[in-house]
Amino acid sequence: MKVTMITGDGIGEEIAQSAMDVIDASGAGIAWDIVRAGEAVYEETGVLIPDKVYESLEQNKVALKAPMTTPIGKGFRSVNVSLRKKYDLYANIRPVQSIGTLETLFEKLDLVLFTQVSHTKSGR
Repeated sequence: MKVTMITGDGIGEEIAQSAMDVIDASGAGIAWDIVRAGEAVYEETGVLIPDKVYESLEQNKVALKAPMTTPIGKGFRSVNVSLRKKYDLYANIRPVQSIGTLETLFEKLDLVLFTQVSHTKSGR
């Protein structure tokens, strides 16, 4: 399976690499299509989200996005808002489950967190 990895910038590059290392160590067999977006790319190219990012997303249909700096006060949307609007993404879904390898406050936890993303004019 081929997966788009949007590496981001700042700490996002380090987190992206760590995430890929962990997933690769799991034996999942992911082929990474690594693309960049965010403030660092904007400073280099004048484009916040290059066409290559959209092409990769549309071809692979699965993506992992690392954190990235969002330019403030520059008159355009953040990468997160732009991607949510373009692909009509509306929720973050985070499954959480105890696996028994660590002692935790709660045993046998099986929880799914849904965070709805608002589609207001401000994009927040």
